[in-house]
Amino acid sequence: MLATFPQVMLEAETSIYLVPSKYQYPIKAKPREQLNGDQSPFSTYFPAIPPSLTGGVYVGGEDAGVLTGGVGVGGEDAGIFAGVDTQYSRILRLASLPSPFVQRPKIAFLFIARNRLPLDMVWDAFFQGERENKFSIFVHSRPGFLFNKATTRSVYFLNRQVNNSIQVDWGGASMIQAERILLEHALMDSLNERFVFLSDSCIPLYNFSYTYNYIMSTPTSFVDSFADTKEGRYNPKMDPIIPVIKWRKGSQWVVLTRKHAQVVVADDTVFPMFQQHCKRRSLPEFWRDHPIPVDASKEHNCIPDEHYVQTLLAQEGLEGEITRRGLTHTSWDLSSSKDRERRGWHPVTYKFSDATPELVQSIKDIDNIYYETEYRREWCSSKGKPSPCFLFARKFTRPAALRLLNMSVLGAFHGARSKF
Repeated sequence: MLATFPQVMLEAETSIYLVPSKYQYPIKAKPREQLNGDQSPFSTYFPAIPPSLTGGVYVGGEDAGVLTGGVGVGGEDAGIFAGVDTQYSRILRLASLPSPFVQRPKIAFLFIARNRLPLDMVWDAFFQGERENKFSIFVHSRPGFLFNKATTRSVYFLNRQVNNSIQVDWGGASMIQAERILLEHALMDSLNERFVFLSDSCIPLYNFSYTYNYIMSTPTSFVDSFADTKEGRYNPKMDPIIPVIKWRKGSQWVVLTRKHAQVVVADDTVFPMFQQHCKRRSLPEFWRDHPIPVDASKEHNCIPDEHYVQTLLAQEGLEGEITRRGLTHTSWDLSSSKDRERRGWHPVTYKFSDATPELVQSIKDIDNIYYETEYRREWCSSKGKPSPCFLFARKFTRPAALRLLNMSVLGAFHGARSKF
């Protein structure tokens, strides 16, 4: 009925008029005193519509039902109207069409992978059923690697590799260069408003709707960032361009706003300093089986991806625009064994036997993070309410992730809709 049009209700004496604001044609309804109970004034009575609006056809009367929606078409020429595409019928059809497509801001999911994505089917389930106008995907893999039907079973990753990828070495500045390449590609889409970095061993903990609303409801970036007081990471050669007071540390798996993503891509000051003076300590052959030599232990052991974004945002005076915690959970080997001391700090890798509903729930239950170097406890919240700290977790092997997927515990992808 015409009630679907933008309209203005006017009352004059005992009659009500429906005035479609676009067409400015009043349709008179029954007087109020003639209505029975809750009957709508527009449900049974439609006066004649002049031929000027109907292509020469008289339309009116309350008993003919040629048009749908309860609109009467009748009178002396009702038969002529059948099958005639009049202006009035076109208006009715337009009114019944779905609402115009509304483009929402998107989240860009930025994957850093060695080759293929071993957990592609887990992410396929995560994206399944969601409109692609709410997300985009970019993958940085080794140069020349293509995501096609031979290398991924998920349609969401087909041809999503960037075309100017570089060889990435762990602990080198090439890692942050890969991040900048991903951001540069993602920024080309003006609708991308958030940028989420993910490794090839990350899993989602919640469904897409919850994840989208959690991230988009907060106007800040999520950046795990804290003052690094340990000796050996900061290289004095960075001063005065990067003063030690601006030196920060944290996880590379950040979520950036568009503004902060643009800052990273445009940076031509901090990044060159990292390339020159932030380098992983060189280690001898078979270093895992022997203590680190004394001479080597005196070298600055700087891992660029653990400092770059955090230090850049501090340098630019943007720390007030970030939530100082990440959204990706990583469990670190905290044992004090000599074996660990030789191997160094590495995140725990979850295998098939580790993958249980209890593990996932224990990560979801985390609601605060303690930063020892700053004596600071970060209580996790969103829109002023307590919330889980993490939306993603790593490092999971393919068998472990698929086991969780088969158990239907990864994010309850088809339930638990967002409360944001």
